[in-house]
Order: sequence, then C-alpha cells, then structure tokens
Amino acid sequence: MTLQDDAEDRKYRAPALEKGLDVLELLSAQGEPMTPSQMSATLGRSVSELFRMIQVLEFRGYIEQSSGAYRLTNRLFTLGMSQAPIKSLVDVALPVMRDLAAATSQSCHLVVPTGDQIVVIARIEGPGDLGYSVRIGYRRNIIEATSGLMFYGCANERARTQLHQMLVDGSGVQKVRKFAAAALAAAEAGHVERPSDFVKGVTDLVAPVMGADGIIATLITPYIERMPPTCPMREAVSRLREAAETISGDMSAVSQA
Repeated sequence: MTLQDDAEDRKYRAPALEKGLDVLELLSAQGEPMTPSQMSATLGRSVSELFRMIQVLEFRGYIEQSSGAYRLTNRLFTLGMSQAPIKSLVDVALPVMRDLAAATSQSCHLVVPTGDQIVVIARIEGPGDLGYSVRIGYRRNIIEATSGLMFYGCANERARTQLHQMLVDGSGVQKVRKFAAAALAAAEAGHVERPSDFVKGVTDLVAPVMGADGIIATLITPYIERMPPTCPMREAVSRLREAAETISGDMSAVSQA
C-alpha cells in the first residue's frame, strides 16, 4: 500500500462507528454476556474508549445489560428478517409449519445458515400443554448443529467449498472430515434423525428446504415421544419431509413470479 492509498483509507475511516461495530461483532462471536472490562481486554481498547459506544448501543436497543454484563438483543436479527428473501421464506413457511405442528402434535422451527452458524428464524409451538422449541434468533455453529449436516451435505459445490474452509479454520481438519462424511450420508438419505445433545428424550428430525441453487433452509421437528403416542416418529419424519418439499416448491414459485 502506498502513502497515498493509506491516506485515502484514513480519509474514509469513522473511528467511533468502528468501535461500535467492534462491540457488536465481539458479542456476536462470544455468544455470552461480557462486562466492559472483558470487552476492553479482548478488543485491546480502554474501557473509557468503549464506554460511550456501549451506552449508545444500549440506548438504541442493540445490546442489553444484565448483572453488569452486556449481550446482544434481537434488534439486529429483526433488521435482517425484514430483508426480502428472508421475509418471503418465513411468509411461505409459516402456514406449512402450522399444518405440520397440528398433524404431528410436535413443535417445529425453520433455520437458515449465516456464515459458519445456523440461526432460527421461525417457530411454531406444538399443540397441547407439552412441547419443546427453540427461541427465534438462537444461533449455533453449523458443525455442532444437526441441521448443519443438511446445510453441508445439500449445498452446491461452491457453497460447500466455502463452508468447508470456514469449518476447517474454526474446528480443524479431523473434526470436519468426520462431519463431512456424516453430512453427505444425511444428504443422500434426504433427512436427519439424531438424538438432541441438549435435552434427553428429544430426537432432532431435520429436512432440507431446497432452492434453485442448493439448500436455503432446514425444517426441524424436535420430536418428543408422548405417552400414549399421538404421531409415531416414522409418520412425523414423512410429514416433515413433505412439508419441507412443499416450502421448497412454494419458494420456487415465488422466485419465478
């Protein structure tokens, strides 16, 4: 970089904005509340440098405080949800998800990828008093999530190559090799069934929502075996796959309209 290039780069810098973005990106990456002192140490900035940024972000509703530590709110997520592709997907999926929940007596949720993570963008509670669901905005690393198997296995070649490198950078070659093998097997099967690693007695059932250029989302039923049974798991899997195919077809129609 020449001195002129460096001068041009500085000309368009906005230090205050950069500090605020640093805070948002840090809290997103950490996934847990942080105190101003922790942010200061991680970012290499003084607490006094960050203090005003933290105040403004809290006032505007992007972060919130709990016991002296700060975490992200869903405000950024809500802004992202207003974008046309995501809004259309949710609008198309919700009626199908309601029918699925009613037919299986189970909750269901819709997930999309963002970088090397998954995020829940919609959910429908199961009917009745008993159920299990994940909050909207919940994030998890793709390599740790059941739906991540579908996102990797059903991705087009370009997207899979990019995702593979991100996962290797974050988790190492050995772990990604094992994950990739399971993901390709899941894609061939057309769905995933895996016991939840969060809640005993819950089985994650996952089916892909496909677009013109590969997978765009996953539809998930966190299956709970009720007594007496209301919908056997085999039937729940079949209905889940049908629902995912319906959403895929409806999204294709929307994109061509």
